[in-house]
Amino acid sequence: MLWRGLRLQVSDATAPARVVSDDGAVIGRLSRLDRFLPVWIIAAMILGLGLGRAIPSLAEDLDRVKIGSVSLPIAVGLLLMMYPVLAKVRYRQLDRVAGDRKLLVTSLVLNWLIGPALMFTLAWALLPDLPTYRTGVIIVGLARCIAMVLIWNDLACGDREAAAVLVALNSVFQIVAFGLLGWFYLRVLPDWLGLSQTSAHFALGTIVVSVLVFLGIPLAAGFATRTIGEHAKGVAWYETRLLPRIGPIALYGLLFTIVVLFALQGHTITSRPLDVVRIAAPLLVYFTVMFSSGFALGHRLRLGYPKTATLAFTAAGNNFELAIAVAIGVFGVTSGQALAGVVGPLIEVPVLVALVYVALWLRRRFPNPAAVTKDRP
Repeated sequence: MLWRGLRLQVSDATAPARVVSDDGAVIGRLSRLDRFLPVWIIAAMILGLGLGRAIPSLAEDLDRVKIGSVSLPIAVGLLLMMYPVLAKVRYRQLDRVAGDRKLLVTSLVLNWLIGPALMFTLAWALLPDLPTYRTGVIIVGLARCIAMVLIWNDLACGDREAAAVLVALNSVFQIVAFGLLGWFYLRVLPDWLGLSQTSAHFALGTIVVSVLVFLGIPLAAGFATRTIGEHAKGVAWYETRLLPRIGPIALYGLLFTIVVLFALQGHTITSRPLDVVRIAAPLLVYFTVMFSSGFALGHRLRLGYPKTATLAFTAAGNNFELAIAVAIGVFGVTSGQALAGVVGPLIEVPVLVALVYVALWLRRRFPNPAAVTKDRP
């Protein structure tokens, strides 16, 4: 399986958990495909940038292949990426997480109060002279993660059921709050502070479609797969036979999505490297601060490692699919706002892959390491 090497290896789903203290030994047992995951991700980014640079019309060609406001190539990649992860979720255990008010409230505060405010502050502090990029970065901060966070959480051995609940919660708030927060951070707050304002209209339909496509479809498919599979063949067969077969699809979907994303603005990114560096600065600080805050709060609240990792990654990740769709829909595909949206995953992907390893190192500070090495296919 794609993520199996980052978990304890056991012979079957019912075997007792064993504690692994040497992460290097676990990594040494990975397949070549899994062991060099960061290499494949970087290679996919380079390939996408190269294609975008070599074929200047590729961005426009890819942008034409869409249904409504949704890019079909990106949608296909994300669906392939998320489906195996959501098929692993044990939906019967969701009530265990839904009743954890401490986790839910902390996540909402991090995602919808601290996250947007932090990105607004960083955008104005580091991009005061670049209004289009600043607006794009603020939009990225408003789009809370509902997709790729499941990948990072799974890699870091986070609580899979908790991630499903928090992502669903973010989806509901995204529909309700995205437009309101956009109005507040682009018009109201700058006016209060005596700063320049940005006029932007966020279509509710774009937000709803993004949530339904990028979360609703793979969630329904994952739930149906588990329900039908367990009913037809049993839990043991489902988790030890079926999941290992569909697991690698997530890696292929991830790499395909990265190639398409960077191909969309490969020419722009490579022709304006200094602009990319300027945009990257607030994003780097943002991802680091949000991840650290999530981990520190989870540790202080005694949530345990799995839920703490989930809290940290849901706080640090952003819905770049929605941010890009909104930026393109409101400001145009060649706009500075759209470029800022594309730079989002350019920075987020390698940074959050690195933070996965940081999370796995930090789990040693938690009191019950056995609880985080329990194998779940």
